[in-house]
Amino acid sequence: MAEEPEGNDRLLQDVLVRPGNGTCADCGNPEPEWASLTLGVFVCQACSLLHRSIPHISRVKSVQETWDASEVELVASTGNNAAKAKYEQKVPAFYYRPIHSDCKMLREQWIRAKYERNEFEFIEKQEPYSAGYREGFLWKRGRDNGQFLSRKFILSEREGALKYFNKQDARDPKAMMKIETLNATFQPAKIGNPCGLQITYLRDNSTRNIFVYHSDAKEMVDWFNAIRAARFHYLQVAFPGASDEELVPKLTRSFMKEGFMEKTGPKHTEGFKKRWFTMDDRRLMYFKDPLDAYARGEVFIGSKENSYTVLSGLPSSTQGHHWSHGITIVTPDRKFLFACETEAEQRDWISAFQRVINRPMRPQEYAVEAHFKHKP
Repeated sequence: MAEEPEGNDRLLQDVLVRPGNGTCADCGNPEPEWASLTLGVFVCQACSLLHRSIPHISRVKSVQETWDASEVELVASTGNNAAKAKYEQKVPAFYYRPIHSDCKMLREQWIRAKYERNEFEFIEKQEPYSAGYREGFLWKRGRDNGQFLSRKFILSEREGALKYFNKQDARDPKAMMKIETLNATFQPAKIGNPCGLQITYLRDNSTRNIFVYHSDAKEMVDWFNAIRAARFHYLQVAFPGASDEELVPKLTRSFMKEGFMEKTGPKHTEGFKKRWFTMDDRRLMYFKDPLDAYARGEVFIGSKENSYTVLSGLPSSTQGHHWSHGITIVTPDRKFLFACETEAEQRDWISAFQRVINRPMRPQEYAVEAHFKHKP
């Protein structure tokens, strides 16, 4: 009898190496060290903490602990692949599947959607984000005073727009955001709310930011996936031959990098000013404050084939910068000079710029570049 725990341990290790069980069932992180004894799935430590928030659905245990035979039997009879076939059987192509690095709220709502609400077993439960129309109230940050106020939002695929209204009975929206240029990304730390969402769109080819949240996490994730659904259906019409695999990465995107740097003007003689920078694909935008509605300026970052390069350091004659870790971006028209506070930040920014510069430009990006060159 004394050998039984060891025998169970061996059996558990056998189950762990089965296909599908080597990554977390919920976020894909490798080598999960926890299991849900009720759902029969293996999960990483971060997701195991989220499973603890639904104790009526999931009871977790570390694979390092001693297991009895019935517990091993349960995970052996299910496992990640079988659970995925059940709980993720009808996940829409546009629905965002969180990864390990995503914010806690997004990962928790994915887990609740699968195991608690069974959203992907019953299509009618997907109505809030798949109907092509959604309306409701969100807390929106005021552009001038920074206060969050309740605003009515309507997303309409038929109209091809997301719009919001400043007054409840207003007939005309305060803003119409075309689905064509819409993006949404969760920014809890920046907005100061676990459900904070940053929505960006183009107006006159310049980026506009709005910052929203809702106190109910499910509501916020439903809005996010409704935006993704609208973008998906728009792109299906715009690119009729494209596969789902080609379209899904284009639905929403996270920013490549954000943070403070110092910058100087085109003559390189003005003093350096500290600005918040956001790298959104090939657009490098800078703001006075991270929560500004409009960028103070935008720089287009092309490819190396088109004579764009990034260099570590600043020209020797440069003056007026407080931070010592410089970056020079060379474009066909001029040089842009930036300074970072730390060497690590400098390295991260150079790496982000390099990734973009190393990627050949797509045909439509040439039109964007031309617009930047003709800006007044």
